[in-house]
Parts: sequence; structure tokens; C-alpha cells
Amino acid sequence: QVQLQESGPGLVKPSQTLSLTCTVSGGSITTSYFYWSWIRQPPGKGLAWMGFIAYSGSTYYSPSLKSRTSISRDTSKNQFTLQLISVTPEDTAVYYCARGGVAYDYWGQGTQVTVSS
Repeated sequence: QVQLQESGPGLVKPSQTLSLTCTVSGGSITTSYFYWSWIRQPPGKGLAWMGFIAYSGSTYYSPSLKSRTSISRDTSKNQFTLQLISVTPEDTAVYYCARGGVAYDYWGQGTQVTVSS
């Protein structure tokens, strides 16, 4: 059973960098041909895919967030990390990590991140 767990600060100040880590257990993030995504849900809105890192280490981002988003990984810890720079209150959301690039079979429980001074 694959499990994902998000971790990181729940409050970020405007203009700063949001950084979240997803720790995966029960499966390796380097196993072919899995993709590992970050998805968020702002209050009152639907889910929005942000980007993924593939088993190979390659990355792909939502065009609307590409200039501000970076996803990396630490294979020794079986973790992948989201960084979102220059955040604004519009980046307030529940952030999820999930396995999959388009469809997702395993999800973390989500973590609330609020952008506020």
C-alpha cells in the first residue's frame, strides 16, 4: 500500500517561497513508470494540478504556474518537494501530493497553506 504524506509550514508570508515535501512509503518514487504530482485546491474552488516529477526525474509544470514552480526529489529519502516562489494570498489552498500524472491512484491527506502577513 502506497502512502503519501505532505509536510511543511502552514503559514507563509506574501512574496516568500512556499516549500512542501511529500514523503512516500510503500513504493519507490523511481519505479518505472510512475509520476508524482502536486495538486492544490483554493477555498471554494476545484482541484488544480500544479506539476509532476517523473520516475526518471524529469518535470512538467502547469503553464499558468511554470514561472513560479519547481519540483525536485530526494531519492535517498523517497521524497519529492514543491517550491512556489513569490506567493500571494491567491496561493492560499490545501496542497496535495499524489501518484499519477493525469489520473491519481494514491493521495496524501492534504495540508492547508495560508499566505498572509
